[in-house]
Amino acid sequence: MVASWHGRVKGGTSFRTRFNVFPEKPNHWQLPFAHVFCFLLALAPLGQAQEAAPPPKPRIVLVEDKSALHEFEVDAAKVAEMVAEGLRRLTGKPSVAAAWLSLVTPADTVGIKVNSVPGPIGGTRKAVVDAVVRGLLEARLPPDRIVIWDQSLASLRTARYGGLAKRHGVRLAGSSDAGWDESVVYESSIVGTLVAGDLDFKRGEENASRKSHLSRLLTGELTRIISVCPLINHNQTGVSGHLLGLVDGSMDNSRRFRLDASALSVAVPEVLALEDAEQRRYLGDRLVLNITDALFCQYLGQSKCLLHYTARLGQLHFSTDPVALDIFSIEELKRQRKRLEVDYSPPDSAMYKNAALIQLGVSDPARREVVEIFR
Repeated sequence: MVASWHGRVKGGTSFRTRFNVFPEKPNHWQLPFAHVFCFLLALAPLGQAQEAAPPPKPRIVLVEDKSALHEFEVDAAKVAEMVAEGLRRLTGKPSVAAAWLSLVTPADTVGIKVNSVPGPIGGTRKAVVDAVVRGLLEARLPPDRIVIWDQSLASLRTARYGGLAKRHGVRLAGSSDAGWDESVVYESSIVGTLVAGDLDFKRGEENASRKSHLSRLLTGELTRIISVCPLINHNQTGVSGHLLGLVDGSMDNSRRFRLDASALSVAVPEVLALEDAEQRRYLGDRLVLNITDALFCQYLGQSKCLLHYTARLGQLHFSTDPVALDIFSIEELKRQRKRLEVDYSPPDSAMYKNAALIQLGVSDPARREVVEIFR
């Protein structure tokens, strides 16, 4: 059930206003049940004549090659082959270039979202991102229209993405370094303490705010987003996955949601659904591909790299559906903890069902298709 807390989006309506499946009070404008029943009964022949087609099942492609791992190092050439095969199978295209061009165009500015905070070993592995960049270049995207990004340039450089960017002539960008867009606001009842770098922070004054702002990188530059995140546990949402990673790396004053799991479960989908003047979602509608870097699986801990809680899977997971892929990741994390008899399990988060309600993806495992490729 959707949490009772709710937020407000500038220029829009709240999650519960738009998708109030379980209203707290009766809606007095509703027709009496008998009238509604008769109306639906009259429409029954029409429904029988033309039934609505069910939404397509999200496809997840799993590519496994354990020979791509050497202790906690990876074979970049084999990882590149895994990326190529996963893309071809996901898109049904015969070549890597054709697969990419079914998702992006040379006119796009493509942002590759990574998780650099856990560092070069625990975070998104450079070999995966390198293969993505090479594929985009093969598809004739200009190097200056390819951006590897995360919340800060500092963490990207610490994770050693600078050399990769320089080698290919692509760009590095931090959402906080790009600045915050004061015209794109997400407001909620949760109060946060502002820190230096937040848009409304004023030194020497009391800094409390219910507002967050999207990065100018998202509102004014990127037209397509590819999310590449490692398979790491999260104590509130089950996985530090695509949904959480995109939001946490895209707005200021986001720390306020981390202390309240119910607030987080509503805020993340709502931020992903923020719309521009043309009613196009800044994040949700620009996200064209999700890749879970499951070469290694960290089943305990969050943003800190903990190799003693890490299993070697040698897998990459591909999908255009971030919700289905995050649920798939949570299931794998549970399997690893069960296999290793780890007595811990994070609570089930309502975030994924909330995201499904606003059509960000499919949260029901029964409705997905999984293609497994073992090399």
